[in-house]
Amino acid sequence: MADSTPALGGDIADFRAPRRTLDGERLITVFSRLVEPIGRALPTSSEVVLHDLSLLPNSIVAVFGDVTGRRVGDPSTDLLLEQAVAGFAEHDLGYETVLSDGRRMRSSTMIIRDVAGHPVAALCINTDISAWMAIKQVADAMVSVAGMKEGDRPVALPSTSTAESKEMFVRDVDELASYLIHQTITAVGIPVSQMKKEHKLQVVAKLKARGLFLLREAVEMIAESLDVSRFTIYNYLNELASSEDGDGAEQ
Repeated sequence: MADSTPALGGDIADFRAPRRTLDGERLITVFSRLVEPIGRALPTSSEVVLHDLSLLPNSIVAVFGDVTGRRVGDPSTDLLLEQAVAGFAEHDLGYETVLSDGRRMRSSTMIIRDVAGHPVAALCINTDISAWMAIKQVADAMVSVAGMKEGDRPVALPSTSTAESKEMFVRDVDELASYLIHQTITAVGIPVSQMKKEHKLQVVAKLKARGLFLLREAVEMIAESLDVSRFTIYNYLNELASSEDGDGAEQ
């Protein structure tokens, strides 16, 4: 049976991973060998991960440390996937992330470029700071108690377990896709059964911006989650592309 999927024109090209260059090959080799020495120079609560951007979404090519439990061949995070669509920033240093088990991390992502300036790899360092946060809470509580006057009540410290994470660490592509789809649908604030076309179009637009269409089978997963056909998802993408072309022509 012939596939009646509508053509997407040049729009689908936006979702291709960066191409590997000769200089990029050399850089991947060099940094792959540096991952372990860098990791050994850091505290044992740290992890060093190298992503080959030409292999997105399953981009991890070297790992040292076991903070997030990821291995070679595992997928990128949602943050790196989104950057693949939006354009890779130079570096993102010292931001906070939270693992699914509540552990707090300090993370940095550094983009490695070839001689022509093309993004080649991402070197990521994640440090589990949960123990230090616990020590800080105890110290804050002790200082608070020491400074109290008679009759004062201790001030309850805010819980850190509910902090939002800037980045999601996953072990496989299906988990990454499910997370992005669930989070985006939840953010719209309307149950799928009550969504109208504009709501579903909003979901597709946000997922497109977050790089979900870099993942294989993304269209099928989104269609199933929104209770529409693959044909409808492709129509939404065409509609979004037309809208973007129109906005560009007006400028």
